[in-house]
Amino acid sequence: MRALVTGAAGFVGRHLIQFLLNATDFEIIGSVYYKLPLPSHDSPRVHFEHVDLQDEEAVNDFIARWRPDYTFHLAGQSFVPYSWRNPWLTFDQNVHIQLNLFRAMIRAELDGRILVVGSGDEYGAIEPGDLPIDENTPLRPISPYAVSKIAQDFLGWQYHHSHGIHAVRVRPFNHIGPGQREMFVASSFAKQIAEIEAGRREPVLRHGNLEARRDFTDVRDMVRAYWLLLNQGQPGEVYNAGSGRAVSIQQILDIFLSMSRVPIRTERDPERMRPSDIPVIVCDPTRLHLTTGWRADIPLEKTLADILDDWRAKVR
Repeated sequence: MRALVTGAAGFVGRHLIQFLLNATDFEIIGSVYYKLPLPSHDSPRVHFEHVDLQDEEAVNDFIARWRPDYTFHLAGQSFVPYSWRNPWLTFDQNVHIQLNLFRAMIRAELDGRILVVGSGDEYGAIEPGDLPIDENTPLRPISPYAVSKIAQDFLGWQYHHSHGIHAVRVRPFNHIGPGQREMFVASSFAKQIAEIEAGRREPVLRHGNLEARRDFTDVRDMVRAYWLLLNQGQPGEVYNAGSGRAVSIQQILDIFLSMSRVPIRTERDPERMRPSDIPVIVCDPTRLHLTTGWRADIPLEKTLADILDDWRAKVR
């Protein structure tokens, strides 16, 4: 059996590959953006390859050669603020890549499964009466990124309905963990603390909106949900994935500050404030739980400690 992980050099891709190595005996193929260096891996079961997933012929050749049984499609532009600065690139990358994968699977007559990874951001302008957010909550996107994820999501349904592709759709809410880029809130806090502890910056941690409450899940729990869904999820169906609890950014910051080895003061940075911020977002993962038995297991404190230790090691 072969599993393809697109975006294999990314944050979630690295954790998913490690999960697959531990949980399966699959051969694992990782597609890597052609401008990035190929990662190294000790396991002979893991193969990395440069692929321009926006090049239709390159994708056709790649899928025909490897013929994956399972495809976890993670590649794309995933940073919401960047989508405001470059909406077309965001939409082109996220939708174009997925269309190329679907068309390559059809062309190769591939009887494989594919996980279409959308986003909890698809729900957008959440109203108090919508909480907790289930899969029937109206989609009211408030960023170009969210619109691109809705397009991916609905293409998953359309290609299943029109072509019989075994596409399972998932809408993951915020997932965090060691190895995430510093542009995301938990990783930003942890990097600043690690640099302050090392004497590389003044003892001031800069932050954006601390009042927003979000549904945070450890990435290692999230990739387990992805695996379960591609095995047990209904093709064409969509599933929310999240912890089911709302945590404020202030609480995230307080936990990090309690772990700091030196005194730190905080300061609001207007540049870190996002447009159209929603006060509370919390997921209802009931459909995922009933289908697979999945629950988020890793405590928030453990996740944040691992993120901070990862940044401490990087700073050293």
